[in-house]
Amino acid sequence: MADRYEAAAFKARIDEVLTGFVAREADELLAIDADLRPIADQVEAAVADGKRLRAAFCYWGWRAAGQPDSDALVRAAASMELVHAAAVVHDDIIDDSRLRHGRPTAHVALRTALRPRPHTKSAARSLAMLVGDLLMSLAGQLFVTSGLPAAYLARARPLWAALARELVAGECLEILRTGAVPDTDQSLKVIRYKTAKYTVEQPLLIGGVLAGAGERLREGYSSYGVPLGEAFQLRDDLLGLYGDPDRTGKDGLDDVRAHRPTALLAETWRLANDEDRKQLSGLLGRRDVGADGLEAVREVMSRLKAPDRIEQMIRRRVEEATDALHEMPIPEYAQRALTTLAQSASARCR
Repeated sequence: MADRYEAAAFKARIDEVLTGFVAREADELLAIDADLRPIADQVEAAVADGKRLRAAFCYWGWRAAGQPDSDALVRAAASMELVHAAAVVHDDIIDDSRLRHGRPTAHVALRTALRPRPHTKSAARSLAMLVGDLLMSLAGQLFVTSGLPAAYLARARPLWAALARELVAGECLEILRTGAVPDTDQSLKVIRYKTAKYTVEQPLLIGGVLAGAGERLREGYSSYGVPLGEAFQLRDDLLGLYGDPDRTGKDGLDDVRAHRPTALLAETWRLANDEDRKQLSGLLGRRDVGADGLEAVREVMSRLKAPDRIEQMIRRRVEEATDALHEMPIPEYAQRALTTLAQSASARCR
């Protein structure tokens, strides 16, 4: 790979690794029993989409530390996408989301695989949970069999433990705070641990530690990665309510029905008067809320300019990340790549 980030070319490399690896694992499942076909299909479907940003941050964490392009590192970086796939499957179960990338989520798709029985929905959710568990296990397997030296892999082991701990903590915090009185600081803490760190900071650090990055560079990675990861999720919150479902592939009602602790909702609540809050309270968390309810929530948010506040938060965090990037002792080509990635992560349309 040339000393620049070419999104399509990099995605093709990661896709090739993931497709081959997961196909082999699906075959291993089917060798156990042909009835596992729906499970194998969902394991493969889980890695079929994505821009491969997490793998890219891991790759450029390695390159920014002065290491050359490496097929073994690309395999290790691809494991970040399996972590993401596992998190997505579990998150969709927790949130009872119906769509992802325009297709039924794993726990919805698996309902059709089950013979008529009592509690079909519960059984499908259980199967999907196990798909997510398997994907996380496969992430570790791909990482340790990447072909990198054992000494390099050992350096990254504590970061894998931190990644898993923080991801679970963030998901738990979201569950604990769902339906609570919206609070911006609490919402930002949820997104920091649920999404931001495993999307940008931890992949960067893992790539850097594999490469032998020193303390100063690792601190720079965190100063860049945390605010950029938060900007990524803040953008996702906006797209969740205002994005075109045909482009986002998600149901725009999910956040409203679940009354999730998003920063967008928290800022709306902070700016709202008593009448606005009464209206919001009558809509948030209702499973039967429809398109009219979504439009009513959007109207309150837009009138109070809450989306503008989120845009300001995104801009500030991207500026913080790029400022930190300029302070890092890294090659110019890596700085350019990480600048491009910052733009891609914070300004995406899906």
